[in-house]
Amino acid sequence: MHLEDILIKPMITEKVSFATDKSNRYGFHVTLKANKNQIKQAVEQLYDVKVLNVKTNITPGKPKRAGRVTRKTPKVKKALVQLKEGQKIEFFKGV
Repeated sequence: MHLEDILIKPMITEKVSFATDKSNRYGFHVTLKANKNQIKQAVEQLYDVKVLNVKTNITPGKPKRAGRVTRKTPKVKKALVQLKEGQKIEFFKGV
């Protein structure tokens, strides 16, 4: 698995931005097959930062209805990555 394929997208939510301000943690949606070591390597190489801790969470899919048809949304793996003190990741440059 390539490092670019591990991280799908950053999580830009109110809860994650609060964690970023409080304890220097950033959230990412990652592939389901990625483990903590792969996530750590991907963040360190792609963003040029030092990762201290990685916490992962798999959120199960929810049933959704459209008329008589019931489908299930796919499950999502999320990773909270804690960086070394004084380092940060800028997702939006110049904003």
